[in-house]
Amino acid sequence: MSRTVRVNIRSAVNNAAIRRERRDGRDYIIVPSATLPDNIVMNGSMGRVRYPADEIAKSFASLENTPAPLGHPTIEGAFVSAKDPEGLARGWVGAWNRNVRREGGRVHMDKVIDVATANQLDGGKAILSAIEKGEPIHTSVGLYCMLTDASDDDAEFDASDIVFDHDAILLGEQGAATPAQGVGMMVNAAKDADGEKIDVINCSLADDIDRDIGWSIESMLRGVERKKQISLIERIKKTITDIVQGDPTPEVQADTALNGGDKTMDKEQFEALSGEVKTLSETVAGLDDKIAAAVGNAVKPLTDALTAQAEAAKAKAEEEHAALVNQVVEAELLTEDVAKEATAPVLNALLEKAKAAAGGQLPAHRVNNAFKPKGDKPGFTAPKGDE
Repeated sequence: MSRTVRVNIRSAVNNAAIRRERRDGRDYIIVPSATLPDNIVMNGSMGRVRYPADEIAKSFASLENTPAPLGHPTIEGAFVSAKDPEGLARGWVGAWNRNVRREGGRVHMDKVIDVATANQLDGGKAILSAIEKGEPIHTSVGLYCMLTDASDDDAEFDASDIVFDHDAILLGEQGAATPAQGVGMMVNAAKDADGEKIDVINCSLADDIDRDIGWSIESMLRGVERKKQISLIERIKKTITDIVQGDPTPEVQADTALNGGDKTMDKEQFEALSGEVKTLSETVAGLDDKIAAAVGNAVKPLTDALTAQAEAAKAKAEEEHAALVNQVVEAELLTEDVAKEATAPVLNALLEKAKAAAGGQLPAHRVNNAFKPKGDKPGFTAPKGDE
């Protein structure tokens, strides 16, 4: 037996993923959403329905550029297609679905909200306000499909010939919280393209959370099992690490093989392994000296240049200081020994003070008194004239 039904599947939106964009001079708000995992079995008002991955793959692209109305449109108490002119007029808020894709076994899409259009409509203003306040937002995909009896006990029905009609935005609605409820409006009837009433299945992907938890538990159990089965290479790696770090005698229980299995590592094998580890350790130790030498050679030109600059600066400073000492001594401001001990700033200050006192000019340089004639004879004798 097979029959056509309308299905509404509610999902929660991650508010943190909502972003803003500006294109062609218009502002948009992008609301990412996801729905309908591959092969999921969900409870509905008609029982457990499975949505096969191959059926989803054949039809998910039909969501591209479909409306994203505020709630599922209804006429006379029954769900209608969001593409129906009357239904579109009632639910339109300036939003639509784009970038529809399948990732990680789920259908993903972006809801594009035209901010200027949304601000002109009551429903659009309500959505923008909820986003601004960070209030919970849900989406609910509306689709039509054919139900046929399942061939196994995992589900009562299999969905086929899926036609995605739209993915609505829900605000402050309970959605399909229980199989008997409609999506926020307690509606349990719909009309197909010919206007004939069909049954409605309302469900939520909240059950999918339980499935994710189940997967996590299974993954953890597999990890525990792998940890129990430590391989030979892991034991050898520990031995190498102990030896390299300075413990040449890793702790091994008596009569216990390193691999913990049926095979044992005899003394000869262990000594061979130890020799290889020792060679590796010596190689690693030698790397420090090689690295240090390479770095030293690389920076030597720089250090040589800096040393030369420092020596040149020192020589210049000493030359300038000697000149200042000579000026101070010649001006009879300080003795030579005292002047040599004074710093350049002190010598400059004395010279400036002497200049100011002398009207801007230092006293004329005196003759260096280091030369003195010997004995009582004058140092200079005038030549005798002709008699």
